[in-house]
Amino acid sequence: MIRLFKVKEKQKELAENAKGGSPIKKQTAGELRLHKDISELNLPKSCSISFPNGKDDLMNFEVSIRPDEGYYVGGTFLFSFQVSSTYPHEAPKVKCKTKVYHPNIDLEGNVCLNILREDWKPVLNINTVIYGLYHLFTEPNYEDPLNHDAAAVLRDSPKVFESNVRRAMYGGYVGQTYFTRCM
Repeated sequence: MIRLFKVKEKQKELAENAKGGSPIKKQTAGELRLHKDISELNLPKSCSISFPNGKDDLMNFEVSIRPDEGYYVGGTFLFSFQVSSTYPHEAPKVKCKTKVYHPNIDLEGNVCLNILREDWKPVLNINTVIYGLYHLFTEPNYEDPLNHDAAAVLRDSPKVFESNVRRAMYGGYVGQTYFTRCM
């Protein structure tokens, strides 16, 4: 479990450092909820979270997923999360930073996951999103694609799809598109 400083401790520290300066910036409801979600994360061993801008910027973070089964076993895929101050009423913005041959992730990193769009509800949390992303790698869905070419190959010829995934993960061309190594 990730242990982050408590909100009240941070506010107290900011107050001590301000010494009559500008008033303490209050955290938004979205920041408070995200802090709670992150402190309660229960990730699979194959997933990790990092804060490239430091622990003071909880609204922007990265999640690394290393599937341990399925077509993508052995690969490492990095996702960036941008969470708005209106969270949890608005889903986080998630992009795949690793170029991947996948029916539900396009070549620009956009992710097709229903809970990030039409099925998002405030009761969902970051843990749910990470498990959803993990599930995309263990069970890619050709019925709701962003990468239509990959989806058609998965649907019509799973062996060719598996070969294409391996070629892309080891670093190489699939058709006209070059993929950098992610193994």
